[in-house]
Parts: sequence; C-alpha cells; structure tokens
Amino acid sequence: QVLLVESGGGLVQAGGSLRLSCAASGRTFSSYAMGWFRQAPGQERVFVAVISRSGGSTYYADSVKERFTISRDNAQHTLYLQMNSLKPEDTAVYYCAADTVPSLRVSDRVEDYDVWGQGTQVTVSS
Repeated sequence: QVLLVESGGGLVQAGGSLRLSCAASGRTFSSYAMGWFRQAPGQERVFVAVISRSGGSTYYADSVKERFTISRDNAQHTLYLQMNSLKPEDTAVYYCAADTVPSLRVSDRVEDYDVWGQGTQVTVSS
C-alpha cells in the first residue's frame, strides 16, 4: 500500500506563491493517477488538479487554472503543486491522493481516490 506525505504548506500573503510536495512510498508511484484536493473549514473536500500516470495529461479546477501547476517526478516518487497568485479564497487544507485502481481514468472525483495524505495547511492573508 502506498503512503503519501504532503509538505510545503504555510502562511503567505495574497499574490504570493507556495509549492506543495507529496512524497510517496513504494515502487508503484508511476502506476497511479495523482490528484490534489482541498478542504476549507466547514466545506466539502473539492478537486484542485489531477495528473496522469506519465504526467502527459493534466486537468484543473476552473478556480485555479492559469495559477496552479501540477507536476510529478516518477523517479523521485513525488507529486508537486506550484501555486502562484494566491488568493485568500485558496485558504484550505490541501491533500494529495492516489487513484490506485488499475485503469486509464484521470478523475476529478473525490470518491475515485483511495489513498490520501494527511494534508497540509495553506493560509493566504489579504
């Protein structure tokens, strides 16, 4: 079973940048589509971005397009989320997740991901 550990969260002013990392254990990282999700206080967990196994396909929530970039390094078993032009509404706990079901799907649905990290807090001040 893969284990995921996020890092890189913190407090940043509006307009600033952060880079989140998600380190994965195990040798099968390149077999999984990987996603980033976020959850603000009192709200449901929502999709942010997803990347295919090879990294060749990426998809984003409309709210983060042109500001966030998802990427992966399969040799280092690491997933990234570069976040630029941050806004106060980006404040949330950010989770990385793995879709370990053997398929070609690249999903934006929370329920399609079966392995989750512990989350990292991102706070954007105005």
